[in-house]
Amino acid sequence: MSREDKSLQAKAALIVEECIAVRLRLLTRAVTKIYNHALRPLGLTVSQMNILVAASYLGEAKQQDICRALHLEKSTLSRDVERMRAKGWLESLPGQDGRTSLLRVTSAGRKLLEKSTPAWQQAQKQTKALLGEKEIASLGQAVAAIRSGKPREPR
Repeated sequence: MSREDKSLQAKAALIVEECIAVRLRLLTRAVTKIYNHALRPLGLTVSQMNILVAASYLGEAKQQDICRALHLEKSTLSRDVERMRAKGWLESLPGQDGRTSLLRVTSAGRKLLEKSTPAWQQAQKQTKALLGEKEIASLGQAVAAIRSGKPREPR
């Protein structure tokens, strides 16, 4: 192996071992798999459930409000919203100025959210068992830091 190849391999090894994004993506994929498996019998994904929860919590909401609440890109939200409208879980209402529309959970969406709660609780239990209480608490702290938008003090 050439010196250049060894250098590149060492850099790649450093990224594999230390990259926060790689670790978070691995964690996200594993946890998403647990929730999606639990919700699949209901025809629902965890992403769609999050949108239903946010829309239910906000009442009638602009897409940008849901994007802000879930830290989603508008294109990501739009794809799920279209599928959810087609399934009758969400509906669009005209906004106050006519240029915007509001999303609202339909009665079918509310029933689905109610029906999905036990599956969500099972996924929560499974994820807690996998990660542990200490790690779950750390995730809560990380989310709070992101929502505050303030950098944390180094320890």
